[in-house]
Amino acid sequence: MKLVCKHNGLELSVETLLLDKLYLAGMRHYPKEFGGLLIGRYSHDKKTCYVTDTILPKKYSSSRSTFERGKEGLKKKLVEFYNNDPPLIYIGEWHTHPDSKPEPSETDKQAMQEISEHENVTIQNPILLIIGVNKQRYEPKFYLSLNNKLYEYE
Repeated sequence: MKLVCKHNGLELSVETLLLDKLYLAGMRHYPKEFGGLLIGRYSHDKKTCYVTDTILPKKYSSSRSTFERGKEGLKKKLVEFYNNDPPLIYIGEWHTHPDSKPEPSETDKQAMQEISEHENVTIQNPILLIIGVNKQRYEPKFYLSLNNKLYEYE
């Protein structure tokens, strides 16, 4: 699947197989929210982001309308991905919205702003994937965090 952020023309590429994997991970926790990190790489010209994998948290707290990912073990996994050829890096976050649309809440917007400004985040524009899920299907939507706003990939 290839998407474009109309705001600035940046492209995103993700395999349907990965989206299916994220949906299944989310459904194991349904009807609560669940999520994790997005892993991938950028093209040499930095105009395309390739989303290739995920890291699921060992610890987290969640409810029907909230998800807070823990940090335990994430740094080690990130180093393992970075040591791949080509190196893979943290590119953003994903979580589900059970029985709801994949639209960012105020909490989602605030969390992405905090991530963008965090000293350990080395990318300029992290990506947010929200997956609206129910027992029959899922609807993924990607957003680009830019200047404290979220712009949808279409």
